[in-house]
Amino acid sequence: MTLASLSPQAALPSPSTAVWQLGPVPIRAYALCIIAGIVLACWVTERRLRQRGVAPGAVLDIAVWAVPAGIIGARIYHVITSPEKYFGAGGEPLKAFAIWEGGLGIWGAVAGGAVGAWIAARQLGIPFGVVADALAPGLPLAQAVGRLGNWFNNELFGARTTLPWGLEIHRMDPDNPGHALRDDAGQPILEPGLYQPTFLYELLWNLGVAALVLVLDRRLKLGRGRAFALYVMGYTAGRFWIELMRTDEANQILGVRLNVWTAALVFLGGLIYFLRVRGPQEFLIPLGATATPTPPTASDLSQVDLSERETPTRAAAPEGYRVVSEEQYAAWQETGVVPPESGADETRTDEIRTGEAAVDGPSSHDPADESSADRADGTSTRPADGADVAGTRPADRADAAGARPADRDS
Repeated sequence: MTLASLSPQAALPSPSTAVWQLGPVPIRAYALCIIAGIVLACWVTERRLRQRGVAPGAVLDIAVWAVPAGIIGARIYHVITSPEKYFGAGGEPLKAFAIWEGGLGIWGAVAGGAVGAWIAARQLGIPFGVVADALAPGLPLAQAVGRLGNWFNNELFGARTTLPWGLEIHRMDPDNPGHALRDDAGQPILEPGLYQPTFLYELLWNLGVAALVLVLDRRLKLGRGRAFALYVMGYTAGRFWIELMRTDEANQILGVRLNVWTAALVFLGGLIYFLRVRGPQEFLIPLGATATPTPPTASDLSQVDLSERETPTRAAAPEGYRVVSEEQYAAWQETGVVPPESGADETRTDEIRTGEAAVDGPSSHDPADESSADRADGTSTRPADGADVAGTRPADRADAAGARPADRDS
């Protein structure tokens, strides 16, 4: 009796084709999944940026930098961690640029995309922490969609299994990438037995990470990049055990797959950042051309108004942003009045206190000791120079130094 004979009848099927020809142009399922994931991440990030006060359309300016940088970073990580395929014996160095043939590392994608987003954020005047936190739930959603590309490619699966959700795997044609080998009857050839669908485990895990970030971000009001750190911890925790299940070829350190070590180290980095960094959420008020308050909204991804319509034309980009607290941002949305900067608040407070001191005198001044010059009825409660001056007008008297009362108060 073999493992294949123990396999249950129920199984998850796999596509036998991952590439379609549109004339001379190949349409690859993996590329479509990556593009769909990017679009989803941009939509989520756009909504979250606007909830923080960023002008509409800023995510496009960020994506122009982040997406190409992420793809380049993903390819660089893959080539560095698998150099034998390109620079070893029989390797083809020029194949290192053939991204369409597969080979992208998520670690490099996140690092490269972060660099691109940082450059864009500096140009737009947006704190990078705001951008990172806005992206935090969108990134695992994009990764979940991207894992469907591995399903189309019949790749990144685990060991043999008899579980009811075992995955069928086609034997792919090395001379015709993206297509399964076929038998004499024209039927695609399956590998014997069923396999752990590790792509599906990671897809579901990523959906859970996105939900976790959304829930905790709403309850704890994470700021200063802590929502992104939470995503990093959540993703790497899942990637650690899922990576141990995979059976595809990979470089190893001390008998453990390289990506397992990477997941553990990145998790520790995210945990340290999450525990050490503190601070409230940052909200932004656009300054300049688009410094107009938007109607306040309490909705997020769990409450999407499908009747909402975006403005057909994009407003002019703001000249910059002012970082404010959540309370100041809410007040600005209601009144349209831009709150003064903290330095201006302190200066104004000092001016008010100085003016009060000049008018009212020291706080220890006792009204009972007022001279007749400070009394509105012109009467005196104490003698001046040993004489009774009751009934004398204050304007006609001088103090002991010869100064009129009005001069002393000025």
